[in-house]
Amino acid sequence: MFISSFTLDFSGGKIQIDKIFNTTNEQKEGYQMKESLTKETLEAFQNDFRANTLHTVAKNAVTVNGLLKSSRNSEAARSTRHEFSISLEQGEITNQMQSGRCWMFAALNTFRFEVMKKLNLETFELSQNYTLFYDKLEKANYFLESILDTLKEPVNGRLISHLLTDPLGDGGQWDMLCSIIRKYGLVPKDAMPETACSSATREMAGYMTKKLREFACTLRKANESGASIDELRMQKESMMNEIYRILCICLGEPPKTFDFEVRDKDKNFHRDTQITPQQFYEKYIGLNLDDYISLINAPTSDKPYHRSYSVKYLGNVKEGRPVRYLNLEIEELKKAAIAQMQDGSPVWFGCDVGKYSCGENGVMDLDLYQTEELLGTTYHMTKAERLDYHESLMTHAMTFMGVNLDENGNPDRWRVENSWGEKSGKKGYYVMNDAWFDEYMYQVVVNKKYLPEQFVKEYESEPILLEPWDPMGSLALYFLKNRRQHDDNPEYRIKHVKNTIAEAHLFFCFLFHKSPSYSTEFSSAFFLAFSSLSSRKKDFIN
Repeated sequence: MFISSFTLDFSGGKIQIDKIFNTTNEQKEGYQMKESLTKETLEAFQNDFRANTLHTVAKNAVTVNGLLKSSRNSEAARSTRHEFSISLEQGEITNQMQSGRCWMFAALNTFRFEVMKKLNLETFELSQNYTLFYDKLEKANYFLESILDTLKEPVNGRLISHLLTDPLGDGGQWDMLCSIIRKYGLVPKDAMPETACSSATREMAGYMTKKLREFACTLRKANESGASIDELRMQKESMMNEIYRILCICLGEPPKTFDFEVRDKDKNFHRDTQITPQQFYEKYIGLNLDDYISLINAPTSDKPYHRSYSVKYLGNVKEGRPVRYLNLEIEELKKAAIAQMQDGSPVWFGCDVGKYSCGENGVMDLDLYQTEELLGTTYHMTKAERLDYHESLMTHAMTFMGVNLDENGNPDRWRVENSWGEKSGKKGYYVMNDAWFDEYMYQVVVNKKYLPEQFVKEYESEPILLEPWDPMGSLALYFLKNRRQHDDNPEYRIKHVKNTIAEAHLFFCFLFHKSPSYSTEFSSAFFLAFSSLSSRKKDFIN
């Protein structure tokens, strides 16, 4: 017996079956689905699988090469062109390494564009470590203030659980970086270069998160013992001193002043001594951050278009600008992004990068993988349904550096600057198919001058507050980004292999109750695991 299709008829309390193979008419009548998988059902599944030789061919391909490699549509990749009717020139590709700072890198890439344009520079890079330092510092304070704000909430409730999940993640939003810049300014990369902890944030973030959760426990226990809010904030100040010390040890001390020295394309030397980070931003970038508006496309029923939204407990600088979005139809996002690039400025955006994309050739195309044909299934969820049912959300931020418009002025592909180094994509650049934009693009940031006045008024209206776990706030959640966004990042994959091997080493130490002295049984088990991982290193990297 095998069931190929069925409909549900709850009126009689039974499930009616449309087709049941290998059964008589008498057997079909009165058939009722069982709660558990039976031996007979599994045998029917097996027989159906073996009945089609294409299933075996697919199995042989996927078990050896993996699902994505086996289903990759070479024609889609080959037909994608890295040429654009509107293309902005940028400096060398940046690399966020083993960190979740994509939102920060993407924003700083838009700002460095202004410095390069003003000073006629070949390339230039702003310090991502500087903004990371103050983002972590302010997030720690924001978290502790959120704990003080929720003292009456149960520790096992959803809100406290959410706050404790990722209190110091690498993720963030455009508005959050704007808050950092307003308060602390920006500096060139050589004024505060990368460190081991900024390029690979996992260790630092882990130990700081451990401390913040301890602080949260301490504050809540002190409150239960009758401490006043002023007494709790005195404790918080001491806690923040510890956080500042840890950040200085891991990332270095941020400069209060520095010397800015560069040579332009014409070999002219530029020098500005003892300039502050705030002065540097005003003099060499000078964008009015209040002019930039976050536009989202969230077609879910709980978010009507042309309304402004914010997310509860999402931010870093406590006194900074709250995260705010204007929800618009996807074509309106495209129109605004194109207008800004036509005027010569890049566009920051957020998307679900892991869907139908390939880092090897830098292609983001719905036709890139023929997984439906390979697996013998179809996927029918709408964009709204994917958001509602956790199938998609914002996982990565990048920068639009161009777009190709057809003879009718409509976009068919978009030029994307990534922050995964030159080994990813075509020397760091990706091509996004316009159909992919429709399905997996969620946010762009544009100057309000490229929007109708009515849109600006809608954005400035009182925002509807979304829950902290709403998918529109997901870009700020590093635990999700760490799991999903780096699938195509070669640098991350290499690091992942190394970490996995190290973790396997510790696991076998525990399993065999041995110190790492490599007894015979320990060595055999560990090196078997090591060999397996090493043999798959190419799969991780490619």
